[in-house]
Amino acid sequence: MGKFILKRFLLAIPVLFAILTLVFILMRIVPGNPIYSLQEDANLTPEQMEFFNEKYGLNGTVFEQYGKYLRNIVKGDFGDSLFNGKPVFGNIFDRMDATLIITFYSTLITLLLGIPIGVYAATHRNSFLDYFLSSCSMLVTCIPSFCLGLGVLYVFAYKLQLFPIIGYESVAKYGLWRAIKSLTLPSVAIGLSGTASFARHTRSQMLDVLGQDYIRTARSKGMSEGVINYRHALKNVLSVLITLVSGTVLSHLGGSTVLEKVFSVQGVGLLAYDSLTNFDYPQEQAILLFFAALFVFMNIMLDIVYKLLDPRIKLD
Repeated sequence: MGKFILKRFLLAIPVLFAILTLVFILMRIVPGNPIYSLQEDANLTPEQMEFFNEKYGLNGTVFEQYGKYLRNIVKGDFGDSLFNGKPVFGNIFDRMDATLIITFYSTLITLLLGIPIGVYAATHRNSFLDYFLSSCSMLVTCIPSFCLGLGVLYVFAYKLQLFPIIGYESVAKYGLWRAIKSLTLPSVAIGLSGTASFARHTRSQMLDVLGQDYIRTARSKGMSEGVINYRHALKNVLSVLITLVSGTVLSHLGGSTVLEKVFSVQGVGLLAYDSLTNFDYPQEQAILLFFAALFVFMNIMLDIVYKLLDPRIKLD
């Protein structure tokens, strides 16, 4: 397994390099210039434009900028934000706690609701509750996460006043419990969106497994339905569900950007949004590269989990 992990990490290097190159090019294809975002006076003279291009490292051709960017990365320098002058990864880590709490909190909600709903719907196929749960899942899937966010915001924060309306109470300042409470509503909104899709996939996979021969054999031996459904059927669905969990985490990471904007949470998603709208090239490039590396790492961990769940799988 050690050789496999080393091989996967080595293969990840060209992937990250390709992503880095693509992001660098796309950021400069987008119409706009960070100088106009940095300066209140948009009517700049050519001399002023040249001065600011030199100051912020935007002079020269795209290839020259790219070569300078790669040389700096080799030295371990990913640049500073154009807007606050701080190292780009320092800005990411300063806001990472809010985004991670939302992502894992919402994923936990999705799993705790999606798996039992999917299993119940599969084991009670064509019943009233099966149709009801399937209809509810389809309905929730059609509702954008920001609409769910506004809905839970209105009910639980404005009407019932159980949670803060907007903002984030940081772990460092207020402690973990208050931080989790302040992020409950955006996490619930994202988690409910993921629950519907996860329940449908769980139901579909469970129906496939429940129709196999070894399940009928277990029933013929007199095993209880609970043992059959959860110890035998669900166990064999876990390898597929693990893949869905990975996709769910990545989806929730993307969805947190929208909800961070709605709830005014100073997370990495909001930082990415602000960096993109303000053409903060170094910051946006660092954010996308960071998440790309995170996704690659998660895929490697998934392969290891597959091996642990099913020893028959060979890692080549």
